[in-house]
Amino acid sequence: MYEINVAKECGCFKKSVYENNKAFDNKDDALLQANLMVNHMNTKFCKKHEFELVEDGSNFRISVGERGHKSGGCCGGGHCS
Repeated sequence: MYEINVAKECGCFKKSVYENNKAFDNKDDALLQANLMVNHMNTKFCKKHEFELVEDGSNFRISVGERGHKSGGCCGGGHCS
């Protein structure tokens, strides 16, 4: 059994159709779904977070981190968004 686990469920994830801790019978299906999720989450969610896939044995963990600020007038103080 292979499982996809999202380390931290942000608001966008909670509103999405995705399920946390979803189990699959084979590794290929789990890996394919995990990659699709990460790609969708990084491109379609609000862009506040960045998602990264890490394989951990029979689990695929999607980590969630704050997206770094790009130069564009924002000072990075957190009040520009």
